[in-house]
Order: sequence, then structure tokens, then C-alpha cells
Amino acid sequence: MRKFLTALIVIPLGLILVTFAVANRHFVTVSFDPFITNDPSLSVTLPLFLLLILVAALGVLVGGCAVWFGQRHWRRAARRNDADARAARGELADLRAQAAAAKPEAQRLPVPSGVGLYGPIGRDKLRATL
Repeated sequence: MRKFLTALIVIPLGLILVTFAVANRHFVTVSFDPFITNDPSLSVTLPLFLLLILVAALGVLVGGCAVWFGQRHWRRAARRNDADARAARGELADLRAQAAAAKPEAQRLPVPSGVGLYGPIGRDKLRATL
């Protein structure tokens, strides 16, 4: 079901992206030099669709990094809680081992030979022959 929903979103998005790329093939010049507008030394000439796709990818990357840095305290708390849980499990195992060692072995009485759980072997509870 998940693959179907992914395909339902990715395929139309890919078709839209290809259509956009075909429709916007003309070249644009992007300048990174704010002081010289006539002949900028820091400029790039590339197709418009490529520029927009690169800007969108950069935005996704920057947004992902911002979210990742914003959630660092939650990851730290999760690591701390995991360490506490591991320590508690280890302490519980040690306490169970101590309790098992301190508990005396239950004394079992010997069963007389020829007698089963319900009486003589070969008979049930009502002493009927099996």
C-alpha cells in the first residue's frame, strides 16, 4: 500500500517536473556580485529549470538540517532514557539472580515406586483400570 501511495505521488510530480524542464529551457545568468552589475565576476549561466531545481533541492537540504539541529534535545533525551533503561534492566537482572540464589531449593518428596499421580499405575482417579 505504501509503495502504491508513493508511486501515486512521485509519478505525477516527475511528469510535472519534466514538463517544466521542457518548457523553461532558456538560459539565465545568476550573479553573486552585488557591486558590478554590467560584467559580474561571480556569475553562473544555466537553464532556468536547472536553477529552480537546484534552489528547491538546496531549500530541502537547509530545511532538513534546521529540523535536525532543532530536534537535538529530543535525541539527547532519548539517548539518556535509553541508557537509564539499560541500567535498570541490568540492575533487575542482578536482583533476580540474587533472589534466585538466596531462595532455598524446594524440597521434593520421593514418589513411591508403582504409584502414579492419581494412585497405582494403570488406574485413573476413580481407580478404574486403564
